[in-house]
Amino acid sequence: MRLDNYAVADAPRLGVRGWLRWVWRQVTSMRVALLLLLLLALAAIPGSILPQWPQDAAAANAFVAANPFWGPLLDATGFLDVFGSAWFTAIYLLLFASLIGCIAPRAVAHARELRAPVAAAPSRLDRYEPTSASSPLTPADAVAAARATLRPRGGAWGALGGTRVRVDERDGAVALAAETGHLRELGNLVFHAALVGVLVAMAAGELLTFRGQAIIVEGRSFTNAVVAYDTFDSGALFDEADLEPFMLRLDRFDSAFDDTGRPLSFAAQVTLARPGEDGEASTIEVNRPLEVDGAKIYLQGNGYAPVLTVRDGAGEVASSGPVVFLPTDAAYTSQGVLKVPDVSTGPQLGFKATLYPSAVEGPFAIASVHPDPANPVIMMLGYEGDLGLDAGIPQNAYRLDESQLSPLRGEDGQPVTLRLALGDTVELPDGLGTVTFEELPRFVALDLRADPSLPWLLVAALLALAGLSVSLFASRRKVWVVAREEGGTTVVTVAGYAPGHDAGAAPVRARVLAAATGDEAGERDPA
Repeated sequence: MRLDNYAVADAPRLGVRGWLRWVWRQVTSMRVALLLLLLLALAAIPGSILPQWPQDAAAANAFVAANPFWGPLLDATGFLDVFGSAWFTAIYLLLFASLIGCIAPRAVAHARELRAPVAAAPSRLDRYEPTSASSPLTPADAVAAARATLRPRGGAWGALGGTRVRVDERDGAVALAAETGHLRELGNLVFHAALVGVLVAMAAGELLTFRGQAIIVEGRSFTNAVVAYDTFDSGALFDEADLEPFMLRLDRFDSAFDDTGRPLSFAAQVTLARPGEDGEASTIEVNRPLEVDGAKIYLQGNGYAPVLTVRDGAGEVASSGPVVFLPTDAAYTSQGVLKVPDVSTGPQLGFKATLYPSAVEGPFAIASVHPDPANPVIMMLGYEGDLGLDAGIPQNAYRLDESQLSPLRGEDGQPVTLRLALGDTVELPDGLGTVTFEELPRFVALDLRADPSLPWLLVAALLALAGLSVSLFASRRKVWVVAREEGGTTVVTVAGYAPGHDAGAAPVRARVLAAATGDEAGERDPA
């Protein structure tokens, strides 16, 4: 057969509106929603593995510097700021649109179904495996007895979880149609709506939350202001003016260790003072934060902050105060850095030091054997030169830039190691001054967090769990009862429909048949 004489019709073009409608249908399909949910989970993985600029800028910068190829590439593609990247936001917004597009039409359809009357019983019940029996009751009384067993309910609960019934008279028979349980679809809708609530709460939390860390030494105070935090991170919609004014003073830090150095308890005794109010004594313990105006203050860490006084070559005090030493092991062997730029004469000074709280000295090494300060000793290496602070470039307080420094050397030309016990004063070489180990107070690292979305996130998560449970375990049943008089005897036929996993459907039909045939022992449907 030749097709030359047949004109092939042009395929219809969708046009812009058609393509937009097709894209919307794809986005709002359930399979795409599940795919987007999986993509969102996968996209969050790099954010928990790679250093992120908003959380730890120093670590992110070090990662880029240490990986000259992958670092800049990952940074340019947003993998070092995953939750603020354009592609993560796109997945997030598409998931919103998909879930809402799935929920809205299904909710409308479900509402229409609830308002619709119960469908009449089928004219033929053969395909539903009916059961028939004779009854001494009239057809009307038999159906009334069956209806009482089903315990129909009205109102909203009748539409959602109770039993709705319909009774008709046709062809000389009385027919009852009953259905129960629209809760399955309602649970499904609640689950998906709660997922949207979870996403909204998470987004609001990212925009409105703030978190800051601060170190406080015993006897000193902290004021709740952004400039007082060592590190501070907040959402895009957070206003610094919203910080509640208060002052927190660390009165004492209590710690307890067993003989092996295993920690038993940590407790920070603090005084909380608000403007115009007297101070209030409180205790912050591990996993027992102090709640202040919707924010929680957690005890994040602790250590020692030796008070060191440095005098320059002219005898003037160049630096005096506590220096935070960061623990490096379970025995609280700690490392710290002291920078002394303000000397009246001579070069600037810098020191790298190690604190041994319970020092035990051997012929070749020194070590701490317990976290408690039984025999505190500080070993220091001194440097002279330019600390690099005058360049205006921020420096890490716990690192010493040695690029423009040279070590302090003794008469033999070798670098000098300074040893200080509590209360000791040592002289620096070349008449550069002295260092005194004055006191050994403790410090605490506090973490203050506030996220107004957490209560809503909890409510949404509980609703999602409840909706999923109802969706999984609720069943929708239909029961039909037809009673007709045949040869002076009432014959009752009962049939029904239920999912295959609904083991309670058969007993319900049996109780309905027993009631309709006059068996008073029939139990009622608990639904």
